[in-house]
Amino acid sequence: MPGVGGAGGVPGVGGARSGDARGRGCRGGVRGSGVPVREPPVPQRAPPPQVCGLCPGPLRNGSVVARYCASRAGTESEGRCCRERGARPERLLGLDLSNCSLRSLPPGLAEATAAVVLDLTENPLAALPDGSFLGFTHLQRLAVPLALECPGGSSAWEEVTTHGSSRLCQGQRNPCNSSGELAWPCPENAACAPDGPGLIQCLCDGPFHGYKCLREGAFPVLPFCGILGAVTLALALLLWGTQRQKAKTP
Repeated sequence: MPGVGGAGGVPGVGGARSGDARGRGCRGGVRGSGVPVREPPVPQRAPPPQVCGLCPGPLRNGSVVARYCASRAGTESEGRCCRERGARPERLLGLDLSNCSLRSLPPGLAEATAAVVLDLTENPLAALPDGSFLGFTHLQRLAVPLALECPGGSSAWEEVTTHGSSRLCQGQRNPCNSSGELAWPCPENAACAPDGPGLIQCLCDGPFHGYKCLREGAFPVLPFCGILGAVTLALALLLWGTQRQKAKTP
């Protein structure tokens, strides 16, 4: 008897045989197709940034990061970090590096540029170099030892308070909206954009680009690559000819 599905009686092509569906049922897909039905893979949880493990243990009780994480819904702590739950990858919202015996800022701090809250208290830190928080445009609360000033100066923050042995810098201001004159004014055809506490960057307005945003139009990729390739080829041929002459010389 021909198989069901118009496959000319060939089992496993075009459908299952009538006896299969009645006597055995379908487990995990159509029997005879040879292709098992698999569940979609469960998305893997993004691993925490390495900066979350710079100090042992969880968030310290009473730190500005722990208080922020406890008061905000949809967050969870992992190591010394407060992360947004469910995001892919989970956004790092807070970093607690208090009491970590830091004498300077760790190189891995660049992993926390998305942080809103950062605690550096109870560390023997020296003065923070200019540009230490380059790219920290979301930072709204920064706790530092009392001996240190807020990065960018007090004018870079809405409010600066002291409590015990710590200083709290709150509300990062946009230096581009400051009434004072910028130390490095942006050139013509460029717009000012914040780049961290007291820091700015100049972004070229379209269609300008290049040094001081003086070039207009799209970047000439093809001519640039053509000239670069021609120069490289000419140098390669010159070097090859020179080496060949040296090889012929007795």
